[in-house]
Amino acid sequence: MVSFIGLETQELEIKPVMKVVLHSDTEVLDEVVVTAYGTATKGTFTGSASVMKADKIEKRQVSNITNALAGAVAGVQIQSSNGQPGEDAKVRIRGVGSINAGTEPLYVVDGMPFDGDLSSLNTQDIESMTVLKDAASTALYGARGANGIIMITTKKGASGKARVNFDAKWGVNSRAVTNYDVIDNPDQYMELAYQALKNAGLYNLGYDEATAHAYANSSIFNKSAGGVGYQVYTLPEGEGLIGTDGRINPNAKLGYNDGTYYYTPDDWEKEMFKNKLRQEYNLSVSGGNDRATFYFSLGYLDDQGVIDGSGFKRYSGRLNGDYKVNDWLKVGANVAYNFTNSRYPEEQTTSNSSGNAFYIANFAAPIYPLYVRDANGNIMTNNGRKVYDYGDGVSTNQDRAFMSIANPAGDLIYDKTEYLMDIINANWYAQITPIKGLTLTARYGLHIDNTRFNNLSNAYMGQSASYGGTATQRHMRTFGFDQQYVANYTFSVDDVHHIDLTAGYDGYSMEMTDFYGYGTNLYNPESYYLSNAIDNWQIGGNKHEYATHGIFARVNYSYNDKYIGNVSYRRDASSRFAPDHRWGDFWAASVAWRISEEAFMEDVEWVNQLKLKASFGQQGNDDILNGTGYKNYYPYIDQYSITGANSVFSDGVLYYKGNPDLTWETSTSYNVGVDFSLFKNKLTGTLEYFGRKSSDMLYNLPTAGSLGYTSMPMNVGSMTNSGFEMDFTYNIIQNKNVTWDVNLNATFIKNKINELHENLNGRLIDGNRIYEEGESMYRMYLVDYAGVDEATGQSLYWIDDVDEDGNVIGRKTTTDYNVAQSYRVATDDMMPTVYGGIGTSVTAYGFDASISLSYQLGGQIYDSGYALTMHNGYNYMGYSWNKDILNAWTPTNTHTDVPRLDTQDRDVNSSSTRFLTSSNYLNINNITVGYTLPKSWTQKMQIEKLRIYFTADNLGFISARKGLDPRQSYTSATTAVYTPIRTISGGINLTF
Repeated sequence: MVSFIGLETQELEIKPVMKVVLHSDTEVLDEVVVTAYGTATKGTFTGSASVMKADKIEKRQVSNITNALAGAVAGVQIQSSNGQPGEDAKVRIRGVGSINAGTEPLYVVDGMPFDGDLSSLNTQDIESMTVLKDAASTALYGARGANGIIMITTKKGASGKARVNFDAKWGVNSRAVTNYDVIDNPDQYMELAYQALKNAGLYNLGYDEATAHAYANSSIFNKSAGGVGYQVYTLPEGEGLIGTDGRINPNAKLGYNDGTYYYTPDDWEKEMFKNKLRQEYNLSVSGGNDRATFYFSLGYLDDQGVIDGSGFKRYSGRLNGDYKVNDWLKVGANVAYNFTNSRYPEEQTTSNSSGNAFYIANFAAPIYPLYVRDANGNIMTNNGRKVYDYGDGVSTNQDRAFMSIANPAGDLIYDKTEYLMDIINANWYAQITPIKGLTLTARYGLHIDNTRFNNLSNAYMGQSASYGGTATQRHMRTFGFDQQYVANYTFSVDDVHHIDLTAGYDGYSMEMTDFYGYGTNLYNPESYYLSNAIDNWQIGGNKHEYATHGIFARVNYSYNDKYIGNVSYRRDASSRFAPDHRWGDFWAASVAWRISEEAFMEDVEWVNQLKLKASFGQQGNDDILNGTGYKNYYPYIDQYSITGANSVFSDGVLYYKGNPDLTWETSTSYNVGVDFSLFKNKLTGTLEYFGRKSSDMLYNLPTAGSLGYTSMPMNVGSMTNSGFEMDFTYNIIQNKNVTWDVNLNATFIKNKINELHENLNGRLIDGNRIYEEGESMYRMYLVDYAGVDEATGQSLYWIDDVDEDGNVIGRKTTTDYNVAQSYRVATDDMMPTVYGGIGTSVTAYGFDASISLSYQLGGQIYDSGYALTMHNGYNYMGYSWNKDILNAWTPTNTHTDVPRLDTQDRDVNSSSTRFLTSSNYLNINNITVGYTLPKSWTQKMQIEKLRIYFTADNLGFISARKGLDPRQSYTSATTAVYTPIRTISGGINLTF
């Protein structure tokens, strides 16, 4: 007989030479799943959950744990429109359950709901993240878990000698998604500008060829005549920039001196974006004995951003201890303190802001100077600082057509923005076991978040120079307290009937205060303190309170761990509703059948584990947002803005209309699945079909402006998300020296609006979005692009063709965009057909390597950034052109879908189906390669383990178009946001 812990025992005939391969025994190593108010083994778990363990979490170089989930868990989709270090991503578990209400999952850290900044959690302290996805798994947390729950378990000590672990890594941050593929040659850009101006003369102003040529040359540098606004070429006297052949005058020389300043183009992307350092150090000590265990850690992270003035620093510490006082009493505490400094330049997520480096680097034509140069071509300085060209006719003698009074490179150097956060998270508990099987647990959680926001907008140049600079300070404090009292009783009857009873109370309260001040005309242009501002003082503040109460009960029953049932109930109260509508009742039920434990399966050797499961339940959602996307803590009452001056209050202005009849949004979900382990546990996986219907949705219903408010919160309509997900792992090789496994997960999901408010007659049009009963909420309402008129080069749009009686008899085209707007069409569902992740890992003779990818297939996205680079010169002269513009219509290139360049054609890149693009993508989330030195080497140095490794995040990204990142949202994308960061690092891990 040959055996090993965690592997199947084998009986073999004795031979002179034997080769034995032991396979994993899932009955011994049944994975533990962290659930609401407890744990369960995967074999007896009836709900839907996926687990991401420490070994995978620690490979990801993320300053916010939400980004580690990308591609790692079936049913979870990560969306991010902000790659700033420290910023969290939007996590969607099995779709979006509401139109206006909050859609983020609940985060639970060591059993306590967590409302803090997720960037404060050190990934090296995390033992596992468990994603709970169905009502049976999340119901006991009530309304706060309606959008799914992510259970985060931090590391604990274990009995045995103290173990010290040190991990250090150093790396480089760079941009993972680059700019659009734009024209970066000044000569080529100016030739296209000339073409746009000349076509305006030929096709709109009635000029002949010679006159149009002269008009284009005379206008090309003149902002008021539709030109670029800057002369950056030196020309011989009497000669134009462009010849009659449409090419740059060979006598033109790039660079222009007006006697005071010298103008020459700069590479804005190269100047503003730089590779930066990322470094991280973590030290932990853990150990214990049969009565007490402890885990202590310290961490430091410096994650520098790719633009000046941005980055994220975190200092973290954690102490986690458990102590068994005697046979019936156990106590413990888990305390973490984190200080973070997020240097977050303003305007990097505002699509067309003058201070947005990503916007201007993408869309500034390759003809503009970044710096002010003297007549000799030297970059000018002021008190040792470089002087930046803001293109406003003040910093130099020229006024550019593109984003006048804008230069983010200067703003990033001279402005200051920072968020300083002190965060304390403390949990402590006492557990009593008065009799065998009965435990009584009291658990308390405290969260304190003190955030200081400081902003300086410089007095030297740019938007705030005319005010003498501005200073803003803000102090936000959040205090959250959670208390839980839980009784659990487990017992068995005749060793086959296993019963687990749970009942308890959960109460949560939160108080958030906010005080802010603003002033202009700074005495010290380097200081953001309010006392430094002497004009236009503005101060304000507010306070928000929120509380929930819940009582709950759960019954688990198992017959011989073969037939399993689970029923749970929770009664919830939320302070967001009026007293008459505050309480809601929610429940869930689930069953499972472990077919592999049946006698008739004993001879089916290729099946190791096989379980069918199903669940059904209801939950509430109280997380309504206001019209600006922020949480509304008092939606049942009218809210006013109070203003005044000179010691006299003005009348209060109603800015939010309340609804005392507002009540719970209800989410009804089901899940049917199968868990399996086959072929001596080489193939394991899960297949699940799920659905969720949200009814009485929390919705801000638009109202007539004449009422004095624009919307009113109501319970409106219903919506359904349904789909299928699968998660497979295949162990290709497993022996003493080599292991190799691959994994794949995929999620297919559909969304449908079942019902809208009766006043909407089944349809709501909101700008370019359309919400319609029976259709997905992810559709746009756009003018239907029909291509290019081959005779004129104008854009064509589809409209209805009607007979004399007004009946639609077909479709025809028009060149009038305004007419076409009356015939807009709804797009197909823009959601991806499938999304998920792929990965593989190998270990061999001390070496280890792994790769993880995320993908998305199907669906469409509106590429607004690309649309901007496909302008024709009207109102956008000085903006960059995508290289696709080289295929624009000309008299010799008539068979094309790109309209002619023409500074008089105002609608050529207006919203239409022309800019719908595939939302497919593939991202290399992480590649890690490492080597662990043999113990025979390390033990001589008193080291238990020494591993050297190389790791890279976001190493490669592929989408339908260079510069397009469909991960921003389901419907539209632009590169005018802080793009994701690529990190390449080397590190060392030591265990003593």
